[in-house]
Amino acid sequence: MAGIRFTGMASGLPPNIVDQLMEAERIPVKQMEVQKTKQEDKLKLVTDLETKVSDITKNLGELTSTSGFIDKKFVSGDPNVIEGQVDPNSAIPGDYSIEVVQLAQKPAAISNGFPDKNETQIGVGYIKFDTPEGVKEVYINGANSTLEGVVKQINAANVGLKAQVLEDRKDAENPFKLLISGLSTGKDNQVAFPKIYLLDGDQDMYFDQSRPAQNAKVKVDGFEIELPDNKSTDLIPGVTLDFKSAAPGREIRMSVKENLEVISGKIKSFVEAYNGALDFIQKQSKLQAGDGKNPKLGPLGGDGMLRSIENSLRRVILNPTMGVETPIRRVGELGIEFNRNGTLNFNQDKFNKVLNANPQGVAAFFRGDGFSTGFVSTVKREIGNLMNGQFGTIANRKKGLQDRINQVNGRIETKERQLERKEESLRRKFADLESKMSDMQAQQARFAAMAPKAG
Repeated sequence: MAGIRFTGMASGLPPNIVDQLMEAERIPVKQMEVQKTKQEDKLKLVTDLETKVSDITKNLGELTSTSGFIDKKFVSGDPNVIEGQVDPNSAIPGDYSIEVVQLAQKPAAISNGFPDKNETQIGVGYIKFDTPEGVKEVYINGANSTLEGVVKQINAANVGLKAQVLEDRKDAENPFKLLISGLSTGKDNQVAFPKIYLLDGDQDMYFDQSRPAQNAKVKVDGFEIELPDNKSTDLIPGVTLDFKSAAPGREIRMSVKENLEVISGKIKSFVEAYNGALDFIQKQSKLQAGDGKNPKLGPLGGDGMLRSIENSLRRVILNPTMGVETPIRRVGELGIEFNRNGTLNFNQDKFNKVLNANPQGVAAFFRGDGFSTGFVSTVKREIGNLMNGQFGTIANRKKGLQDRINQVNGRIETKERQLERKEESLRRKFADLESKMSDMQAQQARFAAMAPKAG
């Protein structure tokens, strides 16, 4: 009964006697809480290990895709003239050369100059254009016939042209000009700028210069071909070429090659994830500083789960991969081997050498049929068994630890209820004792007062 408190005992017992007794009674609870904390710490470590093992398959994700072990790069002899983007699935390694004779261009025309862009009125009327879709006319409203007003009206007319105002300081007095251009390059998108009919303006406007649309011209193996724009997906298989500038008379050498850095980077990520799990297991199995001078294993040291997981991880590295159409049988042949400290080492030079010599064989070894054969499928199957929520080693260990935690929680709750009842009983008993002792002391005092005084 937590509400009963006494400041002193008529019996001379300390006022916190119940608290002292209950503190002793709670020793078993504290011991159970220590046990519970140990189990919770173990559960946290097992969950951490589960994440590390799961990360192995996460890193395998890229390796199981169609392009997992196919990655190529495009190298241009002069990116200022030609750049390219590679489709690794269809690009064919090799050397190529192309000469960019001329770039494709849009049709365009530029007007004479004006002193400003938003004050001088050009007049009322229309501007005519000959386009691939026929003759187009844009009517110019006199209420807004400045250069900026004309730009807005042309762009809003949706006639396949784009207008803008440029500032050309070659003529300081009349620097502002109207530039009109087509939306696409190539001869098929030719636009002519024949007529401007504008009346009552502050200044006449006319097209001072015009430029026709033209195709790009490139030479491939000495043969000149024309293209409608400055990109091509046909000249080099699996490569989108982007022509940046013309360089007539000069061949630009290019190559498509295996991107060894990217491919080996994928393997390196896999090895790092694998080592993350192995390193965790090793640290738990090593002697660590304990209480006083006695070293001890980590919280999971000696746990059968760790041995089972480590054996599984080592088995998929050491065992041969069967059922694949390649002479490669073990990852050790690709530079992935155990070192002296028990973790994996990745010899990138050895891997690149084998990959250069037999890229299809390397891909076949890892990928297999994508389901039951191949190194990747073997690793995923082995780790899948460890991670299985019904019978997997890790899941079973987590369940066992959680059951123990739940059992300790149940015992603690039961004990707490017992202690609560006991505390209530003790407080009642000591309160009753206090009352009786006080009555006796009071009665004794009265008897003493009634006794005859000496002399």
